[in-house]
This record gives sequence, structure tokens and C-alpha cells, in this order.
Amino acid sequence: MTYKKLPFLFLYFFLVIQSVGQPKNPPPPPLLRSTPEKEGVSSKHISDFIDAVNSSKNEFHSFMMLKHGKVIAEGWWNPYTSSLKHTMYSVSKSFTATAVGFAVAEKKLTVNDKVISFFPKDVPDTLSEYLQLLTVKDLLTMTVGQEPDPTGPVVVSETNWAKAFLALPIKYQPGTKFLYNSLATYMLSAIVQKVTGQKVIDYLKPRLFAPLGITNVDWETDPRAINTGGWGFRIRTEDLAKFGQLFNQKGNWMGKQILPASWVEEATTMKIMQNPDATPEQKATSDWLQGYCYQMWRCRNNAYRGDGAFGQYIIVFPDHDAVIAITSETANMQDELNLIYKHLLPALQKGIDSSAGTGDYLELKKKLSALRLTPPQKLTDSTFVKLSTGKVFKFEKNNHQVQSVSFSFTTGNCTMKLKTDSALHTFNFGNGTWKSGVTTKRGPSLVGRAKHHFIGLPANKVVGSYRWLTGHSLELKLRYIESPHTETFICTFNENQVKLEVANSFNPEKIVLEGKNVVVKK
Repeated sequence: MTYKKLPFLFLYFFLVIQSVGQPKNPPPPPLLRSTPEKEGVSSKHISDFIDAVNSSKNEFHSFMMLKHGKVIAEGWWNPYTSSLKHTMYSVSKSFTATAVGFAVAEKKLTVNDKVISFFPKDVPDTLSEYLQLLTVKDLLTMTVGQEPDPTGPVVVSETNWAKAFLALPIKYQPGTKFLYNSLATYMLSAIVQKVTGQKVIDYLKPRLFAPLGITNVDWETDPRAINTGGWGFRIRTEDLAKFGQLFNQKGNWMGKQILPASWVEEATTMKIMQNPDATPEQKATSDWLQGYCYQMWRCRNNAYRGDGAFGQYIIVFPDHDAVIAITSETANMQDELNLIYKHLLPALQKGIDSSAGTGDYLELKKKLSALRLTPPQKLTDSTFVKLSTGKVFKFEKNNHQVQSVSFSFTTGNCTMKLKTDSALHTFNFGNGTWKSGVTTKRGPSLVGRAKHHFIGLPANKVVGSYRWLTGHSLELKLRYIESPHTETFICTFNENQVKLEVANSFNPEKIVLEGKNVVVKK
């Protein structure tokens, strides 16, 4: 080797080292930020919306508003934060339908393909006429023709959900009658996995998530490792907004057409009316009577949306080049939409001069930075702190699999240990503050009884806070902060006994555990 070649070798190794340290495809940047006024929107209207939300019965966890593709307002109600994922419930359906869209674009299937063609080993011995007619499009539009919705019974009792779905009778001719059917969306997920060899979440990674810079998502599966499709997807609020903006841009992202514009158009236009007999008065007040698309809903005001139980929303306003993303826990999803129409839609419609003053914007920023869900009010500790600390309260056998509970107190903190049939769960609760933690305990869920539910997902992130309601009654609030839900425990002490009551979205009147009066183990 000559010395003349050495400089070239040094240069070669230098370039190799540099290339190893640099990602080949750097992640896309986050959404651009702007101010409402710069994008022609009044900060005052957004500020009024925040005030209305805070005075309503709806519990918001996050809110993001985009105009012209830029974030003009965003906020998280502490203890919820921008870095947290959130359970999407049926917003998951819109992502599953998008996976179908990619598969159609890649000619792996068509919406007119017969459903039974994908499951030759799972079809019943005798095929009904309607089952033979059933297409992918019927699944996409919730017009399977089954009645009632079979989702609950199938996912709770069956292991092969596709086979169970195909064995069910179809009452109406497919394509003619709307009935919300989450198991139909599961079938879409199973079909995508059949034709691609990948779970929906993996199939979407290079096609949707990577181009949009979406990471750290997860999705529940059925007992056969197929994504549930109609529920179980968890994603951050900003990523939810990106998905809405992609549709608002007709599938184009940063100058590249990643999803065909024709699919976006097809997926967001009305395919069937939910109730063709609805009166004009009913339609004028309901966003569930405007027509159904491909796993999306038409809204009033010429908008469309993906929505999930308890108020998870992506709302696209094409007429105003705007997108709104929301996560929440509410019992009245229509009320949340009404708040948007009352306060935010006028701001989009009117438009303002970009040179408007900054006072309203500064006030809005102040409100958004101060958003919080207040912990239970701090009260003086009870005399039962000493009487209950270190004791183990055992329960008789009960349907809730709770065996025992114990408490210990330090300054500003209560630790509760809850023993179930499966594990001993430890939770910390702050007095007037939220204490963070993780738990393998399954939190409240709309599909909590489904086989395989939560299996494979990471431990739940939680925060807790406590207060004494009376001298002998302790309230503990436990928030599962990557879901919409909260559990409230009421522990009432009486000498060497305790009564444990639990309330959440699914039993707001409180469930008293069996064997509620228990003797302390000496």
C-alpha cells in the first residue's frame, strides 16, 4: 500500500462513520405552529370555547385545532400531557379503513370482493344467499345486514371471531340497512392481514405512520393475533390531528401523495343514511343522522369525522381548511360537537384580519397553559389514618375477584394495596396532588370482557389523588391516563371493618363489592 492511498482511505472511513451515525430517512418534523390571528381565526372564539368546555359536564383531556395545516391552539388538561397516548375506541375504525384503502391501491383487494373469499376454511357448511353476497364494501359501510350487533357476544365467548361472524344469520340484504357493527370492522382487519401477511398496525407503519412521523402506537389483538380493528388503538393527540390533516389534504403529505385522493373522496362521502325515516327536526340536531361513509361519519356543517366512545374525535371541516382533534371522557358526545359548532365554527366562518391585536391571543395562551383537572380537595387527615394503617381487610369471595385491601399513610400520600385473584396491585394517591405510577391492573373499558383484552400491551400509566370525605370515609381517584377512564374508590371504615365501593363510567352509581363488611386479619 502506498502512502498516496492513505488520504483516500481516511476519507472513506470518515464517510462510513458519518453515515452510520445519521438516519437514512430522518423523521418528518412535527406539525407547524402558528397563531389563530395569523390564520384568520379569532383567539377570542377559541378562548370562549375553552371556557364553555370547563363549565360543561364534559371532561376534556386534550384539544388541538388546525387551520391551513398549522396548529393554532392546543392544550392538555393536566395530568394528561402531549406525550401520552390515548385509547381511541371507534376512531380505530377510521385507521382500519385506511389500511383497506392502501390495500386497494396496491391491488391486493377491491371493495367489491366477497367476504367469504378470504376465509375458505371458516365459512359454514351451508352458505346463505346473503352471506354469499356480502362484500368488503358492506363491511366498510356497516351494512352487513346482521341484527342485532353481534360484537359483544362473539368477542366475549369465541376464540375464532371470523368464523363466528360468518356463522351468524344475516337478516337483511347486505348494503341496504345500516347497523353499527364493530365486528364488521374486525373482519376488515382480518382481511387486510389475510392479503398482506401483516397485522394492520404493521402494514400501516411504512405507509401511514412513518410518512406522518407517528411513533409509539399500539393496538389490541384478538386471540389469534389479529388487530381488533374496530377498537383498541392508542395514539397521541397530535398524531390524531395529523391523520385528520392528511385527509383534509386529500391524502397528500409534504408534497407526496401517500394515500390516493380518490380513496379519501370515496371514504368520506355518504354511503348510507343511518335512519332514512328520521324527521328534518331530528336530523337538524343530530350528528349521527347525517350519513355514514367508510368507517367515518358525516357531520352537520358539511364536515366529517372519526369518532370513538366517550368523546374521542377527529373532525375535518373541508370548507374551512380546518381540523379539530379531541380526547375526553363524556357521557354526551353530541354536546361536545355542539360546543364546537357554537364557539369554533363561527371563528372559522367569519375570518379576521391577521393584523388583529395580540391581547386575545395572550389571554388564550394563558388559559391553554393553565388547563387542569383539579385533584380532589385536600382535607385534614382523619383519625382513621392511624386505625387503618398496616391492617389488611379481607373480603369474602366475590364476582370482582377482590381478595383484600390495605392502606398506609405518610405525609401527603396514601398507598393502597389491592389484592385480586391475579396479583397484588399497589397505588399511590397524593393529598391534593396527582401521584404517578404504573399498574398491570386492567382499568375500566367498554370492551373489557373481550377475550385477549389488554394482552400484549404495556402496563397502564395511572395517577391518583385522595381525600377524606368524612372522618371515616376515604375517597381515592385513580385515573388511567392513557384511556378516557377514571375509577373512584370509596372506603368507609367502621372499627375493624371496611366497605369498599367502586364507581366508573360503566357503573356511575357505584358497585359495592360482595363481602363489603370484613374483619381485619390479626
